[in-house]
Amino acid sequence: MGDLATIGPITIDSAIPDSALAVGAHPDDIEFGCGATLAKWVAAGCRIHHLVLTDGSKGSWDMDADLQTLVSDRMGESEAAAAVIDGVPDGGVRRDDRVLFLGSVDGELANGLSERRQVTRVIRTLRPSVMLGHDPWRRYRLHPDHRAAGFLLLDALVAARDQHFFAELGLAPHRPEAVFLFEPDQPNHLEDTSGFASTKIDALLRHRSQWLSTMGIDPESDPDPSSGGGPADFAAKVRRQLGDHGSLAGLDSAEAFHLITDL
Repeated sequence: MGDLATIGPITIDSAIPDSALAVGAHPDDIEFGCGATLAKWVAAGCRIHHLVLTDGSKGSWDMDADLQTLVSDRMGESEAAAAVIDGVPDGGVRRDDRVLFLGSVDGELANGLSERRQVTRVIRTLRPSVMLGHDPWRRYRLHPDHRAAGFLLLDALVAARDQHFFAELGLAPHRPEAVFLFEPDQPNHLEDTSGFASTKIDALLRHRSQWLSTMGIDPESDPDPSSGGGPADFAAKVRRQLGDHGSLAGLDSAEAFHLITDL
């Protein structure tokens, strides 16, 4: 959630895609990177899919944590957060393809042939109009999973579009119209997220296992961000970031991307 510097012109708001596949390294990365944009697109009729690449098993500061339980919890949190973005009320109908899990070990994600084949299968099966994921060229990025996730998405996109890659899958090639890289090193596109900050925040707060380690929230806090305390402070931080992104082009609230359309 750091500062952004831009070079060149900034475009604002793409056409609403028919469908989108968002790819994140960890169970909460999609909501952090593009949660408000996805919520805006859903409200306009876009069908959203989430692909989470790792199991989130490093996402605890408790050395005595039961990691199998943590993985299970984080999968459930991903489902709950995606349902918020999808506009589904608590207890609503679960959609089998809303969230997919690659299952790589947290901290050990590789952009290998096996992983690329699996992501290619997802792209060719879902056939999204656009894709969203980590910018692998973000300078000074420390987390190896974020770097690997960005390159894995792009390399699988190239494979998915060309029929001689992974022909054994028996699936027709698919070329998305665009890819939106979040956490961009050089943003060139903004999606106006006015009116969708609360949805992004609500989705992020569903990742309760990450309240302390990632969001700086006391796990015993009231989950309602309007009640004050930790969730309210975190919500304010998210809104400030959206405002900072929007300021790149005079918007009150936005998520920044590096948009690539020459695919």
